[in-house]
Amino acid sequence: MSTATVTRRTEGEPEAPPRRRKLTPLRLLLHGFLIVVALVWLFPIAWAVLTSLRSYDYTAANGYVSFGGWTFDNYVTAWQTAEFGQHFLNSVYITVPAVLLTLFLASCVAFVIARFSWKLNIVLLGVFTAANLLPQQALLIPLFRVFTEVPLPEFMSDSELLYDSYWGLILINVAFQCGFCVFVLSNYMKALPRDLYEAAMVDGASIWRQYWQVTMPLCRPALAALATLEVTWIYNEFFWATVLMRTGDKFPVTSSLNNLRGEFFTDNNLVSAGSVLVAIPTLVIFFMLQRHFVRGLTLGASKG
Repeated sequence: MSTATVTRRTEGEPEAPPRRRKLTPLRLLLHGFLIVVALVWLFPIAWAVLTSLRSYDYTAANGYVSFGGWTFDNYVTAWQTAEFGQHFLNSVYITVPAVLLTLFLASCVAFVIARFSWKLNIVLLGVFTAANLLPQQALLIPLFRVFTEVPLPEFMSDSELLYDSYWGLILINVAFQCGFCVFVLSNYMKALPRDLYEAAMVDGASIWRQYWQVTMPLCRPALAALATLEVTWIYNEFFWATVLMRTGDKFPVTSSLNNLRGEFFTDNNLVSAGSVLVAIPTLVIFFMLQRHFVRGLTLGASKG
């Protein structure tokens, strides 16, 4: 009978360097393709940053395909002209409640779909997912009429309507984002072991405790990944804020970029500086949650 031998590395012995895959013509072609795609994606951002750091007088005289005229005045002017301080707060008032409500409601629906088996299970999932396939422009007129007729108390809206209120933008973002979150969370919750729920039922846990104390802690990576995406999407939302708002002081920061455009003249250097300022919060949030985002995307990759 043969015996298995195990080789152990002695203390102080250097580790063997990892073996590198051989560079074949196909791999070189793949690397070249990825580099080109990355440069294509980075070019608009690099161009916006480059344009924002140059004065309009210099670019008007020498053209945008030139170097020189460096200045930070565009950022100062954009911040003061567009009143980004107030509009950043408006985006916080809209984005934070919308993301929390979206994740909470989507997790509730996903828990029901993943935990219980009934006839309309797949139909319910399909209804929530189909909401993401509807073009927003097709719903503009009916939603606008609804928003101008639904009343709200005065302490919730200055206009006493759902129109021109933060609540209107929060609800519209929740409605359009729930479908995607339900789809992702339901598939993740279906992969959780059913033994956990059986043990919880034996211990006398109610449905709410199974959802809040068993399911939700296990879904933190998926929730973190979705939170990163939802913050980016809702924060960058421009269409509904422009249509369902009329008071300039209530506009989110993305819509306030219109303040940098003139009626007959637009300073592209100034608009580029404003766009860079608007993009900074989303970049900060992404890099803060990058580890959780990548972990959430790779969950289930090794499950058979």
